[in-house]
Amino acid sequence: MKSSPPVCPVPTEQQPIVEYQDMRESWYYSWGTRNLRGYVQPLVVLWLLSWIVVGPVAATSFPPGRALAQFLLSGGAGAWVLPGLALVQLYIGWQHVGGRLGQQQVPYEESGWYDGQIWVKPDDVLNRDRIIVEYQVQPILSRIRRTLGIIAGFLAVDMLVWQLGF
Repeated sequence: MKSSPPVCPVPTEQQPIVEYQDMRESWYYSWGTRNLRGYVQPLVVLWLLSWIVVGPVAATSFPPGRALAQFLLSGGAGAWVLPGLALVQLYIGWQHVGGRLGQQQVPYEESGWYDGQIWVKPDDVLNRDRIIVEYQVQPILSRIRRTLGIIAGFLAVDMLVWQLGF
């Protein structure tokens, strides 16, 4: 007699593999999965859009006609806030899904906050999920960490140039 595979009791929308698939298809979270141009373009757009707010603030402190370098340095640094926050949110989302995929035990709710359960993944499901984490989620997280590091580098150079008085 052949035994059938165990049925997953976790509601569909709470299953880690479904959460992962939803993120890959999401308008916002799929940003991390795009090719280099598709990944960098939203960063540049957010940085440029940030100038709508940052530009007037920087111009108030450093009028471009008298202190162009300070205006550009302060505005450029301030404009990184929005892209940085977007990347942090992207990282947190992918980290969450990667964590749920990598866990052997999956907490879930059947109908509300008061009936929490835990499902222990069978080995085949756990192995599949860990492969997805290793080859799909971790590269996205690494890319975001590198990008945040590059932004931090830009800000460090900005501060160094500011200190040198250019």
